[in-house]
Amino acid sequence: MNKELVSIVVPVYNAERFLEDTIKTVENQTYKDWELIFINDCSKDNSKYIIEQNIKNNDKMKLINLEENSGAAIARNTGINIAKGKYICFLDADDLWVEEKLEKQVNFMKENDYAFSFAGYEFAKEDGKGNGKIVKIPEKLNYKQALKNTTINTSTVMLDVEKLGKDLIQMPNVKRGQDAATWWKILKQGETAYGINEVLAYYRRTKESLSANKITALKRTWNLYRNVEHLNIFYSFYNFCWYAFNAIKRRI
Repeated sequence: MNKELVSIVVPVYNAERFLEDTIKTVENQTYKDWELIFINDCSKDNSKYIIEQNIKNNDKMKLINLEENSGAAIARNTGINIAKGKYICFLDADDLWVEEKLEKQVNFMKENDYAFSFAGYEFAKEDGKGNGKIVKIPEKLNYKQALKNTTINTSTVMLDVEKLGKDLIQMPNVKRGQDAATWWKILKQGETAYGINEVLAYYRRTKESLSANKITALKRTWNLYRNVEHLNIFYSFYNFCWYAFNAIKRRI
């Protein structure tokens, strides 16, 4: 394991519109010790070709092509399995980072000896430009707090593989919400997620985005409470009310 390397895992499915921006947002990072792992989940557009053209002369980037469409959890887990870095980050193909994202987060993790960190972010329009709506995040979250507040954005997460181990950060194979379920799984082991209350990423909201559908998001979270976390109906309802309140507050 490379003690300074950051492994960046990007699941890709029909993301041809965004991939040039995805690559550029990583290449522009002030922190240069990274590897970029694309997991192509049987894209039907030109995603594979675009990635292949960009990695030809860059040994810091690699492409893994899945044999069948398997979903984001399997794609990310494939990337986790081959990652060589001490730190793992996840970047959705349609999201963007500020140039100092990796540098600030690595320093934050090292200086405080943290295993799990996340950061604030700004909602962005389809063109990737911020729309001014900034999501402020808490200083830290434990398991019970995270159940009530799904503010941890996947593209802002950094995990210390050496401290947590790859088994713990493997994502459960559920269709929606596998990222939130993973954070809960880690926190349930007694870990704490520490927040950098500063915009380090841009969360692009597209028409195709799963989370853009509010009814889908509500059903997803309720399913996680009941069928992944196996919370009783009363505790599920309690957390769900807080989740809905916090989700609305983020979007006001």
